[in-house]
Amino acid sequence: MENAKTHKLVMHNDDVHDFHYIMACLIKYCEHSPIQAEQCALIAHNKGLCSIKSGDFDAMFDLKSNLNELGIQTEIEAYESTLY
Repeated sequence: MENAKTHKLVMHNDDVHDFHYIMACLIKYCEHSPIQAEQCALIAHNKGLCSIKSGDFDAMFDLKSNLNELGIQTEIEAYESTLY
């Protein structure tokens, strides 16, 4: 169970950086497609936050560190699956 989704990374709305910067960071660090990156940026802008990636804690911690260094505010939350 190496790749268990135990945590998720949530991105907060960013009023400092433009959409293209946020999208480029999501594509590079989260391996999003351009459409997925645009959707996440729009959701975060309109709702205040968006879940951008899920995985194990160590992977989410590394990703959080990378994005925070770039000025993108994120937080790690416990992943709650609706599948049982």
